[in-house]
Amino acid sequence: MIHKYLYLLLFSIFLTSKVFADTAAQTIIKGTVTDSLSGDVLPYVSVYLKGTTIGAMTDDDGKFTITTTSSATELTASSLGYQEKTIKIKTGTTNNVKFVLAPTSYEMAEVVIKPTKEKYSKKNNPAVEFIKKVIDARDENDPKNHEYYQNEQYEKMTFALNNFSEEQKKKWLFKKFQFIFNYVDTSEVSGKPILTLSIKEKLKDYYFRNSPKSEKELVKAVKRSGIDEMFSQESLQQFLNEVFKDINIFENNIPLFLNRFVSPLSTMGPSFYKYYIEDTVMINDQKCMDMTFVPFSSESFGFTGHIYVTLDSTYFVKRIKLNVPKDINLNFVEHMTIEQDFDRADDGTRLITRDDITVEFKIVPGGQGLYARRVTTYRNHSFEPPEVTGVFDTEEKVITEDDAMMKSDMYWADNRHEPIKSKENAVEKLMKQLREVPAFYYTEKVISVLVTGYIPTAKEKSKFDFGPMNTTISGNALEGARFRVGGLTTAYLNKHLFGKGYVAFGTKDKKVMYSAQAEYSFKPKKEHANEFPIHSIRGLYSYDINQLGQHYLYTNMDNIFLALKRQRDDKITYLRKAELSYNREHHFGLSYGVDLRFKKEYATEYVPFKLKGNDGNIYPVKDYTMSELEFRVRYAPNEKFYQTKGNRYPITLDAPIFTLSHTVGVKGILGAQYNYNRTEFGFQKRFWFSAFGYTDIILKTGKVWDKVPYPMLLIPNANLSYTIQYESYATMNAMEFINDFYASWDVTYFGNGILFNRIPLLKYLKWREVLSFRGLYGHLSYKNNPLYNDGVFVFPNGTYEMGKMPFMEAGVGIENIFKILRIDYVWRLTYRDHPNINKGGVRISLHFTF
Repeated sequence: MIHKYLYLLLFSIFLTSKVFADTAAQTIIKGTVTDSLSGDVLPYVSVYLKGTTIGAMTDDDGKFTITTTSSATELTASSLGYQEKTIKIKTGTTNNVKFVLAPTSYEMAEVVIKPTKEKYSKKNNPAVEFIKKVIDARDENDPKNHEYYQNEQYEKMTFALNNFSEEQKKKWLFKKFQFIFNYVDTSEVSGKPILTLSIKEKLKDYYFRNSPKSEKELVKAVKRSGIDEMFSQESLQQFLNEVFKDINIFENNIPLFLNRFVSPLSTMGPSFYKYYIEDTVMINDQKCMDMTFVPFSSESFGFTGHIYVTLDSTYFVKRIKLNVPKDINLNFVEHMTIEQDFDRADDGTRLITRDDITVEFKIVPGGQGLYARRVTTYRNHSFEPPEVTGVFDTEEKVITEDDAMMKSDMYWADNRHEPIKSKENAVEKLMKQLREVPAFYYTEKVISVLVTGYIPTAKEKSKFDFGPMNTTISGNALEGARFRVGGLTTAYLNKHLFGKGYVAFGTKDKKVMYSAQAEYSFKPKKEHANEFPIHSIRGLYSYDINQLGQHYLYTNMDNIFLALKRQRDDKITYLRKAELSYNREHHFGLSYGVDLRFKKEYATEYVPFKLKGNDGNIYPVKDYTMSELEFRVRYAPNEKFYQTKGNRYPITLDAPIFTLSHTVGVKGILGAQYNYNRTEFGFQKRFWFSAFGYTDIILKTGKVWDKVPYPMLLIPNANLSYTIQYESYATMNAMEFINDFYASWDVTYFGNGILFNRIPLLKYLKWREVLSFRGLYGHLSYKNNPLYNDGVFVFPNGTYEMGKMPFMEAGVGIENIFKILRIDYVWRLTYRDHPNINKGGVRISLHFTF
């Protein structure tokens, strides 16, 4: 879900490029590499454009393909045991080339390496034996072996249009945009012309304590400007921190692009990678072994690259260079390089000094490329206790100084670890000029509405926003066509007091639905009430429909995109509700709240309330009233999410989430007609299997302890749409089952191409496997079953008692179709004899992923 926000960011830059950029001419290079003596093809040969990071590695048949818009004209092939060779190519056309490499032989560390057609073996392989020693020693010089560790970090992140040449000045699109060419810069990595559209700088201190274990960051200064200002900056920063996560090659798995890559220094490395001893080189005046590595399967989530290791007994890693294989099943990433440098402290501890990651994205093949680079430098390493008093006593893992966003240019000039280029520093000026052009201004506003879902009432610092816009038009069986208008106030009106509400009208029932909410935040907000952490008291009064058996967990019930249903949506009542809530969130993952709620639910023609009397007769009931008190506790340590004005979307599900709630109502108090006790517990987490995919598991259980009307019992969540929805059942009817106890599971495995990557034709499509299995075991006690007890509501037609067999459904799917689409076929496994059900069907969703 959250992935869509990254793609909206990339898409916004892409649209900007379409306003003032056309595609540069492409150069396509296809070729083979062979041995000059034997004529055998040579696999795993590095072929690259000289002076750039653009290149490829030959496959098992010695073939390679490079597609680029670079202006470089020299192509080089190099491999262990062969003489390097460079040839000329023509740009802007297709080149068919053939490298014939002459072998050499050389002696290193008493091992003579002679080229032959590769028959790689781990047994008696000096490269494998050497890397095993490096892996065994990786934890010995970890700085976190000390009781305390701290450093200062300077981070600069840049987003730009890639290969933005001045040849495009002649295009008619640029008549109003000639000024942008004054801001074109040159990439320090690839040498390509780039137009920087976003830049972020951060200066922070990092603190680590071993016992009790704790990590803190003190952000001293932040500076940012660019096209992504339409996004929530704090949420965007949190999201980018996950996508471009800090790389620790000394761990088994490396989180990057919301996936898991196998580290070349993983304990399973020798089974995942092929290692080669290349040469000895000097790194910072120290002689090091240069080792290269490639994954056995080039489509899997691994790296190619170099590790430079000292030749002494410590096996100290001085430098690492990582790239992604050409054939990797990874979306939108055309090229990527990661380079890290390390120094050795006096006691031998490993100290990182520089971390440089550069990514070239390509959203549309042949389209305008995007360039992203994050450079982090480290200095002032220390193993002494921090001088900052109480830094480990705060709840927040990231502490931001109050004036971090207000640091002067003089401060930045004095404290940057390395100088910033003048054109990087001019992004704010560029954006100001761009926004003066109507075509750009309105494009940015449309994207902003798509991202936030709301329309502001002012150009800057809007005090009231209309929305969410995806609920403007919808429909259901009871209301017919439904029209809604609503909005909310922002922190620019009041930093503590917020309002939110809507009015809706149905063309069939001719009723006006509404909701009004007021919230007081004890903590001042920057933009909106939903900002983390919430500490507030809230009052709500609403009158609206209640769709029984449909729980909209991640969207609004009247979302227009869910309007298309697989069956008639008519299990609907009217619900009047007044609620007073207290909510508190903590930085360490704990949140809790209490809700005092009064509600009155009204029967409709589709869901009548019929009371089974003590005399056995059935009596119609117009409505029932209930008051209740709900206690909620949620624990989600290290949870990361993107927050909007109305919702929060998890960035990853890596963090475990525990939820517990209990609702209690006492008959006769505040108008309650029943005694009511309801308890629910939930757990969810993502489990990674390194490069072999991951599994999302959601477990829940609940029980209603008292005799109550069926709308207050436990009704499973049926998904009546054709979209894929978590925590719902794709083949169950609404209100098909009613229980007062349940235990459910939702298990989905994402294979990341574990099977398709090995099938010759499918691997080129880069499809990925999805398997799902979900179910629910439920029970209805005699006291709530109208077949056996009086004084309860008779169940509507189409509702059944669940037997000893749980409800189950399974799905098989393919994701990454056209890089954005997921299609599942879902089978209903049990209760297939019920009338008017779907025994199976196709479900679809947009699933953006790297």
